[in-house]
Amino acid sequence: MDFNDTKEEAKFRKKCRDWLEKNATYKEDSTPQNDDFANKDKMKAAKAWQKKKYDAGWAMLHWPKEYGGIGASSMERIIWANEEAKFDVPKGIFEIGLGMCGPVMMEYASEEQKERYLPPMAEGKEIWCQLFSEPAGGSDLAALRTKAEKEGDDWIINGQKIWTSGAHYSDYGILVVRTDPNVAKHKGLSYFFLDMKSPGVEIKPIKQLTGGAGFNEVYFTDVRIPDSQRLGEVGQGWQVALTTLMNERAAIGGGGGGVNVDLAYKIASEVMIDGKTATQDSAVRAKLANWYVQESGLKFTGYRSMTALSKGTTPGPENSIGKLVGAPKNQEMASFCMDLMEMNGAIWDEELSKEAGLVQMSYMGSPGLRIAGGTDEIMANIIAERVLGLPQEPRMDKGMPFTDVPTGGS
Repeated sequence: MDFNDTKEEAKFRKKCRDWLEKNATYKEDSTPQNDDFANKDKMKAAKAWQKKKYDAGWAMLHWPKEYGGIGASSMERIIWANEEAKFDVPKGIFEIGLGMCGPVMMEYASEEQKERYLPPMAEGKEIWCQLFSEPAGGSDLAALRTKAEKEGDDWIINGQKIWTSGAHYSDYGILVVRTDPNVAKHKGLSYFFLDMKSPGVEIKPIKQLTGGAGFNEVYFTDVRIPDSQRLGEVGQGWQVALTTLMNERAAIGGGGGGVNVDLAYKIASEVMIDGKTATQDSAVRAKLANWYVQESGLKFTGYRSMTALSKGTTPGPENSIGKLVGAPKNQEMASFCMDLMEMNGAIWDEELSKEAGLVQMSYMGSPGLRIAGGTDEIMANIIAERVLGLPQEPRMDKGMPFTDVPTGGS
C-alpha cells in the first residue's frame, strides 16, 4: 500500500482538517476518551456534534446524498475518520446505528423506509440498538428462542434479549426472532426492526463492574410488529444477520478503546522500581515492546482493509484478527498498569486516580470487549476455518429441526 495521499486525497484531508479545526478542539494528549452516555449532558453534546456534522455533510460520508451522506469514496471515509480521531469529540453513541443498523436498512428496507429512517439516523435525531443475544444462546446466535407468530398483517413477538447496548436510550432496534421452530436452527429465523417504545417492550439496565449500565435485558410480551417492518424474506433472518455481524466486527475493529501503549509508557515512566523509573526495568521494557509490536501489527493489518476498500473489494479476515488481538491486549495492559501503580492502582476516582481513573475503568470494562461482537473463541474459529482452512468443529445439531435440539433441561 502507498501510505502517501494522492493529490486529490491530500486536498480532501485538508478540507476535513480545516472544518474540524473550526468546529472542534484537538485532544490534549493520546489518552483514550471514555464517554458515559447515561450522563444527560454528554448525550446532549454527542447529539449536537452529530447534528453539526450532518448539517455540514460530514456525518456519513459514504452514504448516498438522499440519505444524509455525500457519496464519498472508501478512502475519503477513512481520511475523515483519521482526522476526526485527533479531536476531542464525543464518540460511541451512534456506532451501532450507523455502523450496523444503517447498512442493513440500506440493503433490505424499502425505498420509503430508507427515506424515513436513514436521514434521522445519520443526523443523530434517532438512536438505534441491536437485539440479537439471548440468555440461553451464548455465542450461538442461531440458538435464539424469542419467537414471532403471524397474526394477520402483524407478527406477535414473545421472548427475551440480553446485553443490548444502549436499549434504554434507543428509539428503534433491529431484531432477529424464530418464526419456524420445525426446521434447522439457521433456517427458521426472520429479521425485523421495531420502535423501542412499542407496547410490551420492557427494558431493564444491567449494572456493570464499571458502575455504569450500558447493557440491558429486553423483554417482549405480545409485542406487535407489522409485516412491513420485516427485512428480508421470512426464514432469511440468518443471512440478514450475517450482514449485520460483518459490519459489527468492522465497527468494533481492534477491540475498542482503553489503555494504549503510549499511556502504559507514560505511567511506567512515572513509577520507580529500585530507585529507577519502571521504563529502565528489563521486564517492563519487554512488555512495553511486545505491546508496541501488537499495536503496530493491528495498525498495519488495518491498512490491509483500507487497501481492499480503496480497490473496491471486500476486506478479508482482518477485523476478526484485530479484535482477537486487540481486546485481550487492552485487558492485559490495564492490569499491568494497575500493578505498576501498586496501592494507587486500587484507587478509582476521577479526581484522585492517575489519568482520571481511565486505567481502572479499562480494567473493569475490557472483559466485555472480549465478548462483544463475538467472543475470543468465536474469532479464533472464524480465523481457523475461513482463513487457515482447518476443519469445522463437530456440530451435533447440524441440520436438526430446532424443536429436536437438546436443551440443558433435557
